[in-house]
This record gives sequence, structure tokens and C-alpha cells, in this order.
Amino acid sequence: MKALSVRQPWAWAIIYALKNIENRGWPIHYRGDILIHAAKTCTKKEYQLAREFCQGMGVEIPELISLRRGQVIGIVTIVDCKFSQVASGWGMPGQYHWKLENPREITPIPYIGRLGIFEVPDELVRSA
Repeated sequence: MKALSVRQPWAWAIIYALKNIENRGWPIHYRGDILIHAAKTCTKKEYQLAREFCQGMGVEIPELISLRRGQVIGIVTIVDCKFSQVASGWGMPGQYHWKLENPREITPIPYIGRLGIFEVPDELVRSA
């Protein structure tokens, strides 16, 4: 199954806080379900900036130490992708806004992430 690594706390926000836009510098033409992999790396500064942004969206995120990292944590459906020069909700200006729907939590699967879209073996996903 296709997967995307997302740094925390953004991965958490996609699955648990209805973050319905993923901001990327590149477009995606794929439509359908994709695994959300919580990347291993997250600096305290990145976390703090994300926390402030989320608070502005009315979302209180968990402490960094309690966020899963280096694991697939959920599935979401990509339904659209558009470039935008303006900020809107979860969308940042000058980015491709991947429209996300139907976030679902799964039993976490330890896995090494990669850049871009990558494949996770179906048998691992079925067991979760």
C-alpha cells in the first residue's frame, strides 16, 4: 500500500485532529487511500512552531514525547490536489494542498519512512 512520511505533530493532526490539507512542494496525481507514516525526526523547534499553528486552528496537540514516531499510524484518502498562493485553514501559501478525507487510526506499525511516496507491504497493513 502507498505511504507518506509526515513529521509530527502533523501526522497526528491528520489522523486525530481532522487536518484535511497536507502541504507539499510537489503535486500528487494519485487519488485513494494512503498510509500516514509518522516520521522519526522532529526537532523541538519544529514541534513548537507546529504547536502554535495548531493552537491557532483550535487544536491542542499532545506533548512531543507522547507522539508516535517511526511508525505507520493511520490511513487517509487523498481526494484532490491544487496549488495555492494563499493560506487557507490548514493550507500554507505557495504550496500544493493535498485534500484529505476519511482519516482512520490503525494499530501502529513500526516502519522506516522514506522521502516521497513509498510502498509498505500489504501483509503488514492487513495485520494492523
